[in-house]
Amino acid sequence: MQYARMMIEKESPEEYGYDLIKYNLSESSIADQTLSDIGVTIPDLKLLYGEHRGDRELRGLVVEKDDGLRADNVLMTAGAAGALFIISTTLLSKEDHLVVVRPNYATNIETPRAIGCDISYIDVSFDDKFALNLDEVRAAVKPNTRYISVTCPHNPTGTMFSRSDLDALIEIAESRGCYLLVDETYRDLSYGVQHPTAASLSKRAISVASLSKAFGIPGVRVGWLITRDEELYERFLAAKEQIGICGSVLDENVALQMLRKRDAFLGKLLPEMQRRLDIMQDWIDSERRVDWVRPSGGVVGFPRLNVPANFDAPEFYKCLLQDHGTYVGPGHWFEMPRNYFRVGFGWPTADELRGGLQAISKTLDSIR
Repeated sequence: MQYARMMIEKESPEEYGYDLIKYNLSESSIADQTLSDIGVTIPDLKLLYGEHRGDRELRGLVVEKDDGLRADNVLMTAGAAGALFIISTTLLSKEDHLVVVRPNYATNIETPRAIGCDISYIDVSFDDKFALNLDEVRAAVKPNTRYISVTCPHNPTGTMFSRSDLDALIEIAESRGCYLLVDETYRDLSYGVQHPTAASLSKRAISVASLSKAFGIPGVRVGWLITRDEELYERFLAAKEQIGICGSVLDENVALQMLRKRDAFLGKLLPEMQRRLDIMQDWIDSERRVDWVRPSGGVVGFPRLNVPANFDAPEFYKCLLQDHGTYVGPGHWFEMPRNYFRVGFGWPTADELRGGLQAISKTLDSIR
């Protein structure tokens, strides 16, 4: 495999230095939690090899609200990134084909590229409100297509396709003999109707999520994949065992305590994230040089700068950070033009969010 560092990781705030950023609007999760924030204490655990599939109670909690799913359909992984790596390296080779939505979370694209498989991109656009074109998906599928890769809610735009679109995607996968991978990392942060876990709807659907984005504990490397295909599950388990055998018993214990209080945690979080959305919308409405498609889920949006073709975007991002201490995710992180940027509204405080948005306006004033 020909690995290449992803731009989103090379330029991540943790690589740049958190202490150098005043208004960090680049993060794609809610605020990082401490153990005391979430009421978690570490017991005197025996530091043994854990269950290879992941702690059984933890796996049961992942799918406790999903009809048709059980603990044995869940494989715990090292974050959603670990799940995506297992899936792509299990299903893809240089002779295989992938259909993937773009822009996207970088791992959904870069690992298949490292494998060297054939890739067809389904590009979603601002002018179409980042809607998924199902006819393009159907047309892209080939006899050697192993899976169709989508995210919902979408990263980086925060948009969601409809339940009927989800059903149509599953029908495409079932009829064409491939799998549908749905990255559902933000599913718990849906602001309207929450779709069912895709894996609950078909043996051809694979679901992936984690505790990093919606629960604010990315330092606990806990994610999962879900499939009802028993043979495929065994192949995924074999990959996990060869990569790391099992997860950390410390991480899984924290995750277990977190999911035991999922409803209470999300019950407080969702109204606050709705307020953050309103802060974003108020700024968008007042800033004629910026527009966006209002997110339906998650804690990120993907605004577009309405600027002339000769606008100096590199200088804009440079001044935004150096002069105003404000960091956003520029479009090139997602293979998009630099007049797009991802803004995370869940990680900063409300006041920091307002400060960062004001800094964007001030920087636009200074760049011609």
